[in-house]
Amino acid sequence: MSQLKISEMPQDDRPREKLLTRGASALTDAELIGILLRTGIPGANAVQVAANLLDRYKSLGGLSRCSVEEIAEIAGIGPAKALHLVAAFNLGQRLAREALTREKIDSPDLVYNLLAPEMRALHKESLRVILLDTRYHLLRIQEVSLGSVNESIAHPRDVFRPAVISSAYAVIVAHNHPSGDPSPSQSDHSLTRRLAQAAELLQIKLLDHIIIGAPAEGRLPYFSFKEAGVL
Repeated sequence: MSQLKISEMPQDDRPREKLLTRGASALTDAELIGILLRTGIPGANAVQVAANLLDRYKSLGGLSRCSVEEIAEIAGIGPAKALHLVAAFNLGQRLAREALTREKIDSPDLVYNLLAPEMRALHKESLRVILLDTRYHLLRIQEVSLGSVNESIAHPRDVFRPAVISSAYAVIVAHNHPSGDPSPSQSDHSLTRRLAQAAELLQIKLLDHIIIGAPAEGRLPYFSFKEAGVL
């Protein structure tokens, strides 16, 4: 069934006009995405194209994990619209991170909230170091390595180099498991032991090593080596 063009819809039902008069909370996810897409394709307006995207990837979270190339391949999208969508999702992730940077980052929950929106979207393992000052406030986050789907390869000297350069007082190391299961592997345990030894030698506090996973019933969406008593 052919959809009405947005210009043919009643004024109050058009996404842009609805946003102006009633605020963003009045719009559906598909309507908000439709505003970013601006135009549709023959037989489907921008909102319907957006709804098809959400159906295909099951949720906003699923869509946010797609690359520009993946989204651009979909009918009615193309490179320019894909760039707009990816940029919008990343702005949202950065906004969420900005609020957390003012807090004392000293718990796995905060680290998960800080990193998970971006790192859960990755298809490869990324190992990152969170650099903290003496009050455990964020200095910056540095990616140390980007590995294969199943493993991330990093040497302690690569992990602690950013800390030395930035004169960080403490660090938290984190990496993701693309499978969504945050359970540590033998190599994760081995890396944690080597990081602890290097931190002691460099006199930099290693507060934790956290594995970012995905929410699932009956388990936490992350694994903390500190909470497990390893650190």
